[in-house]
Amino acid sequence: MELRKVQFTGGSSYVLTLPKEWIDEQNIKKNDSLGVEVQPDGTLLITRSIDREPAQKTKEFDLAGITEPAYLFRLLIGAYISGYSFIVIHSQERLPPFVREVVRNFTQMTIGQEVIEETDTEIMLKDLLNPAEMPFENTIKRMFTIVKAMHEDAVTALRTQNQTLASDVTARDNDVDRLHWLIARQTNMILSNAALSRKMNVSPVMALHYFTISRIIERIGDHAERIVSIAQPILARKTDPVILGKIAKASELSIGIFDRSIVSFFNNDMKKANHNIESMRVLKTLCEEINSIVLRQETADAIALGYINESVKRAGEYAADISENVINYLVEEDRLPKKKKLKN
Repeated sequence: MELRKVQFTGGSSYVLTLPKEWIDEQNIKKNDSLGVEVQPDGTLLITRSIDREPAQKTKEFDLAGITEPAYLFRLLIGAYISGYSFIVIHSQERLPPFVREVVRNFTQMTIGQEVIEETDTEIMLKDLLNPAEMPFENTIKRMFTIVKAMHEDAVTALRTQNQTLASDVTARDNDVDRLHWLIARQTNMILSNAALSRKMNVSPVMALHYFTISRIIERIGDHAERIVSIAQPILARKTDPVILGKIAKASELSIGIFDRSIVSFFNNDMKKANHNIESMRVLKTLCEEINSIVLRQETADAIALGYINESVKRAGEYAADISENVINYLVEEDRLPKKKKLKN
């Protein structure tokens, strides 16, 4: 860190010189205006960008050495989350058929990505979404709504042996993933662009908090998908209704913790978050009771029902993690952002 002394001039002004290397790098001239913004931690941000739009970054992928579709898809997701405006895939020879299939899947699984140019040897994608048009709060609320319904439908599919409903739960998991990737992308863009942070009225610390909550919700959704996946072998045969009833009760407790955690998050309610964490004891006790009953079943059913019961409990534990993050965030923040109150 380079130290510079504050100078006092003109009887009322404090002056701090700026590093010449930075001035040259940013091409700053005499009488140019710079943005100065106080950050939540008390530091000052000095930026060349005031009203200018952020520079549009391009990521290029050469297909030389890329032969696995899954690897290419992960590279595209990585570029998307990193905040690149353009993604270019090119090859010295004709693009293999799998590339176009991967690109189609990628554009369907992400928000705002579209192919704008395509030749035999190159594909260019562009991000058409203005990140400021998708507020974090709206995305979190939508993720919550989808995941809550996924868990309710997963247990309903188990109790009613509804294969169609189970398949629909699996399909909705993709919707949760794409929303989580959007939040990850916006978070990275805010961390590297103070102008976007101001435009969205979200501090970097708050953006990271939203990302953490989003990641937890995404994992809760994964457990809903896991429930219907594990339930496939037992959907075709009758299962002890007593066990199914207790699993449904445990799921209600788990979803209740999830619901209250989201309410405490949007209402900045530290006490409710703390009470919600304590309510995990009831869920854990019921899940232990279910495990003892499941062990009396046939081996195949016992294994499947045991894993389902574990996913229900894990969903509740992840939901309690949201409440823990609410407390951590509120303790850290001196000035709490105003959020729209939600009814429990």
